[in-house]
Parts: sequence; structure tokens; C-alpha cells
Amino acid sequence: MELYAAVLNYAIPFFLILITIEYVISRKRRIQTFRSFDTISSLSSGLTNAWKDVLGLTIIIVSYEWLYDHIALINLPDPWWMYFVAFIGLDFAGYWSHRFEHRINIFWNRHIIHHSSEEFNLACALRQPVSTIIGVFFFLMIPTAILGVSPKVIAIVAPLHLFAQFWYHTRLINKLGWLEHIIVTPSHHRVHHAINDQYIDKNFSQVFIVWDKWFGTFQQELDDVPAVYGVKRAVQTWNPFLINIQHFSLLLKDTFRTGNFADKLKLWTMPTGWRPADVIDQYPVAYTIEASDQVKYQTPETPFKKAWSWFQLIFTLLLTGYLFNTISDQTFAHMLLYGLFIMLTIFSYTSLMDQSKIALPAELLKVCVGIYSVYTIGDWFGLNKMISVGTILVMSYLVISLGATAYFSVNEKVGTALKAR
Repeated sequence: MELYAAVLNYAIPFFLILITIEYVISRKRRIQTFRSFDTISSLSSGLTNAWKDVLGLTIIIVSYEWLYDHIALINLPDPWWMYFVAFIGLDFAGYWSHRFEHRINIFWNRHIIHHSSEEFNLACALRQPVSTIIGVFFFLMIPTAILGVSPKVIAIVAPLHLFAQFWYHTRLINKLGWLEHIIVTPSHHRVHHAINDQYIDKNFSQVFIVWDKWFGTFQQELDDVPAVYGVKRAVQTWNPFLINIQHFSLLLKDTFRTGNFADKLKLWTMPTGWRPADVIDQYPVAYTIEASDQVKYQTPETPFKKAWSWFQLIFTLLLTGYLFNTISDQTFAHMLLYGLFIMLTIFSYTSLMDQSKIALPAELLKVCVGIYSVYTIGDWFGLNKMISVGTILVMSYLVISLGATAYFSVNEKVGTALKAR
């Protein structure tokens, strides 16, 4: 927990710097790759995922350590080449888990948020789920465990393998020559994020593109087919929590709606998007048939609203950075309380970006959690030791945030969305 928080203390600023560089270059090239609310939603989603992982809110059915202890056929003192084996093993497992998430209804809920952005940029790489609370793909690591790759090696290599998947979420890098035959490139991954018929459900590889070529899921980017990004059933919200439950919610509703008992069971394991025939007729769901007909989701962005939303994100990042830097001084109960506050903050301001009527109640609950925290702890989680007026600053933020949320909720028409191509 502390180690992972320490890694994030370096990773988050690094990611933000690269995202800023990409934004500056895109502006200079006059390429539209960023929209404020979309980017804020992406970064907010990354924060929710980071908090889930730091708090350890994942149930592991079978740990890798257990697999290693029971089925390893080789027991060596971690020679250098074991790190390479670990990287290959993680990449192989990543290809198949990624493919399962795209192809099986129940698993798509774990991954939909990563594809929910209708832009393609480095920020959307951080759209990661909070719904992956149960680790179900442990069996894909069986080959690595049999080869004797120790849990220590996996612990070192896994973050490197994960971070290696960040850079290729961009439209600013064209094809990379001979590298296109070996590793996943931006061109390959643009195909993967597209909803065009030629591209959908292709290029599942995470670092080495060879898996797609070997297992028949490779598709090169075509010059005459520009990629259209997003998901077929557009999520129509900036709120990462709602995106995380949308698909599961539809599966659950369809399970109760269908009159066919067999369909109630097989619905969960059928190909992604499959719905019982009687449900399709009675409860139709809008989706994009032709990629060229996509209309991007957009809500009104007044200068004040945009500035306020960016402020909320930046302040939330600062609060998160403070906790991650002082995590060794916090009790687990306090960390859970802090995490709840951050989650409510994100839920509130992304709902406000949606012009949702739930934004103000969520903000009120956030303020209550904040006041309760200060009342029970005595200050803002020890912030006064670093800044003498730290608690006053946070309490002032709570008052201003509640006022601004009330202002936007009252003065804007709730539920109005613009359509923007």
C-alpha cells in the first residue's frame, strides 16, 4: 500500500507533464484532441482507480504467490532473465484478459470506461475502472508461475509493464516503420479504440503486437478509414462512477426483463452487447450503427464553469498528493474516510459537468464527510503540521465548493446536453 502510493507520487506528475506536452503540441499543430470536460473526466477516472488500488479494495480469489508456492517447477534465485520472462508472461496474460473483457458481456463492465472517451489522447489512457474489485484472471498467470517467476519479480515488473502502455494513447505519432511489426504503437492502438466496423475488437496486445498477429486479431490502421473513438452505446456522462456501472446495470435489468429463463443465464457469458430478443424489442437502447454518424457527448462549457471544473480537479489532485505523501502517518480508517471524501468530490463535480440534479446532494454529503473528518481528527488529517492554516484552507474550500455547486445547480438548466461533432 505505502509502496504503491510512493510510486504514484512520481507517476502522476510524470503523466500530467506528458499530457500537458501533448496538449501544447496538438494546439501548435491545430489538431483537436482535447476537450476540457472530457479530459477532466479522464483524469478523474484515473484518480478513482488510484485510490481503489492504494486502499486495496480488490478481492483476489487466488493470489500469484499461492500459485507460485504450489505449482512452480523451477526455483532459482531470480536471475536477470527471469525479469524478461516475467514481462513476457504478463504481456501474454494481458492480451487474453483484454480480449476476454472485450468479448464477454460480464467482463466488458470492467473495461468500458477505458474506451468511453470519444477523444484519443494521453489523458484517456488514465480512464481506468473502479469496478474491477474481484481478480478473476489469475489462471492466466499459471504459465509464469510454473516457470518459477517469483512474486518479487512480478511485483517489480508489473508496474513497468502497466506504465509501458501509457505512451501510445495519442494521435500525434504516425506509424513507426519496423517497430510496427514488434510492439504496440499509437497506430495499432488507435485501431483498438475505434468503433469503425473494420477496427472494432482488434489489436488487444498491450506491449508486443505479435500476440494479435499470432491469434488472428490484428488490424492495421487504414489511411482511408479515419478512426472514430468511443463505444457503440455512448455513455453520455462525464461521471466515472456512472460509467463504471452502466453496462452491469443493463445486464442486470435485462436479466429480470427477459421472459426466457435460459437467456437470464447465458446473457452474462454471451458476446459483448448481446441482448435477449424480447428485451431488444421492448426496451431498445440507442447505439451508433455507422461510426461516421457518431455525435459526441458535450454539455455547456461556460468559461466560469470550465475554470471551476479545472479548479476542482487540481484541488483534488493536491489533496490526493498530500495523503499519498503522508500515508505512513495515517490509520487505515482515516485513509478510508479520506478516500470516501475524494470519491464524493469527484462524483459531485463530474455530475455538475453533466448538469445532473444529483450534483448538489453529492456535494452536501461531501461537505458533511469533510466536517466530520475535521471534528473527529482535530484537523485535516494532520495537515496543520505542514501548513499551520491547512485546516482553515480546506474548510474554506468546502464552503466555496458548496456555494459554487449550488450556484451552478440553480442557474443552469439541469439535464441539458449539447451535441457536438
